[in-house]
Amino acid sequence: MNKITIYNTLKGRHETVCFEFTPENTTWFDGQQVYRIADAFGGLLIQASGYDYPVLIGDSSRSDIGNNEQQALELLRDQM
Repeated sequence: MNKITIYNTLKGRHETVCFEFTPENTTWFDGQQVYRIADAFGGLLIQASGYDYPVLIGDSSRSDIGNNEQQALELLRDQM
């Protein structure tokens, strides 16, 4: 497991967590806006392209948004 820093929207703050991005829990994109999404901690981790921290959005999953990059971006924008 790797230690990473995420922004937890449920708590409204950054936190360091142990998490490993794997093919089983993560979808990677070649697009220019979203780098990857992962099912984690009972929610959805969305990492925008660039150097942003992954953002945890509760009560969502990759299957809820159909592994869709555009829907992930909309969820991310709605939380910020």
